[in-house]
Amino acid sequence: MAAHGEGEESGSAVASDDVSDEIEVEAGARGAVYALLARLFTEADEELYAALSGGGVTDECARLLERTGLDVDPPDLTVEEERETLSARYNDLFVVGYSEVVDRTDGTVHNEGPPVSLYESGYRPNVSWNDVNLDLARAYEYFGCQVDEDVRRNHDHLRLELEFMGYLCRREAAVDPDVAAARLDFHDRHLRPFAEGIADALASETGTGLYGRLGDFLDRFTAADVDDLAARREAAETDASRGERR
Repeated sequence: MAAHGEGEESGSAVASDDVSDEIEVEAGARGAVYALLARLFTEADEELYAALSGGGVTDECARLLERTGLDVDPPDLTVEEERETLSARYNDLFVVGYSEVVDRTDGTVHNEGPPVSLYESGYRPNVSWNDVNLDLARAYEYFGCQVDEDVRRNHDHLRLELEFMGYLCRREAAVDPDVAAARLDFHDRHLRPFAEGIADALASETGTGLYGRLGDFLDRFTAADVDDLAARREAAETDASRGERR
């Protein structure tokens, strides 16, 4: 996912007070965590595998979490298995479905997707695929983000939503603190129920290894982010109400 002008917006802004400085650092660090999560929910190439097996990803995640202002225990993202085994586990969980003949008389086949879907619509039975993706397309467009047309993914793919949330965090940190409200709305409408669904799906599978721990961390991190954003909004509304009564 690419954002118009993101290069100009990714630096740190000079804040007017210590509180603003703290929020900007925290938002930037949260954006980096979301970007890391987006990278990790992919099949590991040689570079990523080296960082996972060497402990670099675990260390990086822990360092970033210390700057987020959130009380979230860092996950163990180090792997011991060979890259081929890790790739097979990724594909078994997120990519490979199966087909079953349900009626041999007419050849009716039931096709089942992978055990854990990487698409939000897979966890939203009461909302149509079209409604989910149309709402996401509008959100991406509103903030000047474009989905890479060279990569065939629907708008509700987990990696796209994580990349978008990471972009919103960086935008909040650099140029627009009011984006915090948009982040909370995006969580409520999309990412938070998505994260819960993936975590539950992974918890129901056996032998998930890295990806089970990753799903658990995604769930805990998004929950903590939502709680903090909601608390900040409530505090701002309280301050505004007090100001009106003066």
